[in-house]
Amino acid sequence: MDALVTCLVAAVAVLAVVVVVGRARRRPTDPPEGQPAEPPRGGPLRLTLGDRVRIREREYAVSATIRLVEGDWSWVQHLLDDDSGTRHRLSVEDGPEVELVFWTAEPGATVTPGAPTIELGGRRYTWAETGQARYTATGETALPSTGTMRYHDYQSGGAARLSFEAYGEEGWRVARGDLLDPADLTIRPPQA
Repeated sequence: MDALVTCLVAAVAVLAVVVVVGRARRRPTDPPEGQPAEPPRGGPLRLTLGDRVRIREREYAVSATIRLVEGDWSWVQHLLDDDSGTRHRLSVEDGPEVELVFWTAEPGATVTPGAPTIELGGRRYTWAETGQARYTATGETALPSTGTMRYHDYQSGGAARLSFEAYGEEGWRVARGDLLDPADLTIRPPQA
């Protein structure tokens, strides 16, 4: 019996050494087991002013960031500039999986939120969620640095989105969006 206990203790000691050595050999940049590797610089949640992103073969510069908090949920919107004059933004929702949506402003849209379904551009969108969040803005946003934002979000099909946002007391801003696969996004640091 003593020999069996001695063998078990020795086996546990060997297993412990193997685990410790294996962890020591893991590079510090390796993600924890089961976690995907972060893109350079921390990924889309941590983009900063001047960073460049490539989305589906087109390049944009980050000109501003709006960080939003609603209860215990938070997300980020990066305003993107491509010198076309059209307003674009990239929203990044962090959760079990990061959700990326590329938005294009629809300044001429005459629709308003609230209905269960909305028609715009030949597509029918169905209500998804409504809420109000506090925000902090940095960069060229034309907004106060802090405040509140109301929103109504709609969806159509699997990837199409429609958003209504009102910052402070302003009227609704309308934008159409497309859900992105993380592979659709490439991040580059600012150009020297």
